[in-house]
Amino acid sequence: MNNRSNFRICMRLITLVKPLTGYLFLAIFMGLAGHLCAAFIPVLGGAAILKGGFSSVFAWVLALAVFRGILRYGEQACNHFIAFKLLALLRDQVFSALRKLCPAKLEGRDRGNLIAIITSDIELLEVFYAHTISPIAIACLMSMGMSVWIGSFHWSLGLIAISAYFFVGVAVPLIISHKNCDIGDQFRGQSGKLSSFVLDSLRGLQETLQYGHGSSRMAGIEEKTKELHSSEEAMKRLAGQGTILTNTVILCFDMIMLLCSAWLYMKQLIPFTSVLIPVIALMSSFGPVIAVANLGSGLQNTFAAGRRVLDLLDEMPVAEEIEGKAYCEFQGADMKQVSFTYGGEQILSDISVEIPAGTITGIVGRSGSGKSTLLKLLMRFWITQKGEVRISGKNINDINTENLRQMEGYVTQETHLFHDSIANNLRLAKLDASQEELEIACKKASVHEFIMNLPKGYETLVGELGETLSGGERQRIGLARAFLHNSPCLLLDEPTSNLDSLNEAIILKSIGEERGNKTVVLVSHRASTMGLAHTVYSVEHGRMS
Repeated sequence: MNNRSNFRICMRLITLVKPLTGYLFLAIFMGLAGHLCAAFIPVLGGAAILKGGFSSVFAWVLALAVFRGILRYGEQACNHFIAFKLLALLRDQVFSALRKLCPAKLEGRDRGNLIAIITSDIELLEVFYAHTISPIAIACLMSMGMSVWIGSFHWSLGLIAISAYFFVGVAVPLIISHKNCDIGDQFRGQSGKLSSFVLDSLRGLQETLQYGHGSSRMAGIEEKTKELHSSEEAMKRLAGQGTILTNTVILCFDMIMLLCSAWLYMKQLIPFTSVLIPVIALMSSFGPVIAVANLGSGLQNTFAAGRRVLDLLDEMPVAEEIEGKAYCEFQGADMKQVSFTYGGEQILSDISVEIPAGTITGIVGRSGSGKSTLLKLLMRFWITQKGEVRISGKNINDINTENLRQMEGYVTQETHLFHDSIANNLRLAKLDASQEELEIACKKASVHEFIMNLPKGYETLVGELGETLSGGERQRIGLARAFLHNSPCLLLDEPTSNLDSLNEAIILKSIGEERGNKTVVLVSHRASTMGLAHTVYSVEHGRMS
């Protein structure tokens, strides 16, 4: 995590407003005009008391009140237009960042925390864009303008006014922000942990009920909720202290302005009208700086969310996407003396594998021996620290990422399905695939008949993460995706681990029929699966044996 100050976070977030600068200036103009209308309503009332002419003043007051409402609406409309446009932009940038970081930087990452960043953290930035940037600008302009106008009655009154605005709009927020410095980060972190814990609990609900651990999971949720509530309570307590301090400062400066103007009148330095009008003007013009003062405690939570979002956007992927290289056709692959370390642990050591085109290469070994890592290196999800991975005799780091994805189809041990139709889940492999192509791929994966027996066939919706399907059904849909992708090289990681003998035989037959047309790298524990392979490599403790 980058150790960014709140000021740096603020400046970074402001730079995103550049495409919408026109709307920002319009919001500032309407906000400033609206606050001036509100401030001068009581000033005109005071002037009417002193000089008479209530009928004409009433018309002006009514006009200012109407304009105040219109301008306030316009200011809020512009600010929220800016906010929601930028939130959409940020979500797009975060998704792009996650795509680049995946899978190397996201393996083992706290998923609940990631979901919190994508949802609640980005949503919190609405406070910054809709209720922070233009209010601060409006407060500065309003304070300077009103100080000059009040100072026109006497310079000392203008000095009191600018001091009042400074203390309310700058000093108080800084004091509250300093006291609230770490609570915002703590609150966002605890919120992410709670989300992650709840998400894990929901996904493992069946196992929790089966083994009678519901009470312990509930206790964990309650503990994390109490921690979150404690941080939130501390933030609200500071917000209350800020409100008390702000109102106290305002009252003190109102009294100072009244006493000072009265003293000046007694010394005959100003007329009586200059006693009442500056006091009324000061009392009625604190609105913009009060809005800024109220941001003091709440902004810490917003800055904490901004810090987490920016940290994710700035995180560098393990494997950068490659572009601009010459197109490459698949003509076999190999690995030469490859070594790979992850988290300080040696996973692979001095591995060499030949994968001739048109052959089936098997890789066997115990769990954790590094078999799946070999496939990830072939996909360039990870970068080798030593040795070379080649496709068609070309270093994999010199092949365009898009080109590499076209040449290889990868089936992982866990199949990920979206809450959508089966057809759309299959079309992730080929967006323009026809119905006939879907059916051919599913027949190869021994899942076509199962799909056709569903109420809506290929248009049947699967639940979130494919929860309405069994592990074997999900696995077969994952295989169908790979067949639909129709790449010259298939990387299959335990493709039949969740299947019964009959479905395994059908799928192995389909893989066998691809012999000669495709290159297949097959990782499996099953001896029956390895019977297809031309060559079998055994990996033990990260070494070939």
